[in-house]
Amino acid sequence: MKIAVLGNAGSWYVADLQRAAESRGDFCRRIGYDSITAAVGTEASQTVTAALPEDAPNHASSPPGESTAERLSLNEFDAVIVRTMPPASLEQVVFRMDCLMTLQRSGVTILNPPKAVECAVDKYLCTSRLAYAGLPVPRTIVCEDSEAALDAYDRLGRDVVVKPIFGAEGRGILRVSDPDLALRTFRTLERIQAVIYLQEFIPHEGFDVRVLVLDGGIVGAIRRHNDADFRTNIARRSTAVAHALTDREAELAIRSAAASGARFAGIDLLYRRDGWCAVIEVNAVPGWRAFAAVTGIDVAARILDALHGDRGPQNE
Repeated sequence: MKIAVLGNAGSWYVADLQRAAESRGDFCRRIGYDSITAAVGTEASQTVTAALPEDAPNHASSPPGESTAERLSLNEFDAVIVRTMPPASLEQVVFRMDCLMTLQRSGVTILNPPKAVECAVDKYLCTSRLAYAGLPVPRTIVCEDSEAALDAYDRLGRDVVVKPIFGAEGRGILRVSDPDLALRTFRTLERIQAVIYLQEFIPHEGFDVRVLVLDGGIVGAIRRHNDADFRTNIARRSTAVAHALTDREAELAIRSAAASGARFAGIDLLYRRDGWCAVIEVNAVPGWRAFAAVTGIDVAARILDALHGDRGPQNE
């Protein structure tokens, strides 16, 4: 099986996927978004290729069936795994999504599918889909105007979490409970033409539950603790322990992944102090380094098992 991984150079996750692929004889190669070229209406119509990265092993060699050692034809791969969605201009992001959709239409399995990645990286779209599916989410108000944001701040109890509409690993998230800081924050966001995404702050006990879901089934779960920061992302120096899911938690996680369209997802659940549980996020490019360390589950092997199980074309 030929697998391409859209990932960063030096990524632990790319290396882990390559380890799992090598153990079963699969060809697995990292590529970068900036190396992608798409062709339409040429002698190679509707093709998507990528340059071999400098860190590629055996740089001069190509997988079976490739015509050049300098570029890889991604149309000839069985699967592309999306392991990163780095910051970029709107045009670059749209082009990347278009290329993934083109590959999907040609029969290449994309994990996660482009539409699921789009949903997960867009916090408003994802939250609205979760709510539409009847899942519990924090009260959320999204706007572009600072006056509307101040009104939302009041309606949400004057204690809110402000998030970038695109973002991950807790970057750019801040808690605002001071009215003067709220005004300055919202006016700054308005000046830079940002979307102002506000959620009510949920008082909690310093932990959340991260659940990994793959093809509608539970892979496992961890509890992430942080006594110094209201954000419990591992990137925020939280600690993790294995967690035995309740039936309710498993149900919320599986339904959340389905609502976003993600085959492989990290679902974040947060308990309010009175016991109410909210779905905070669906991550379509979830990390599993800490998860694997505390659960002993080989997530990379599970992902490859799933890809080997459905080597046919996917519908959009």
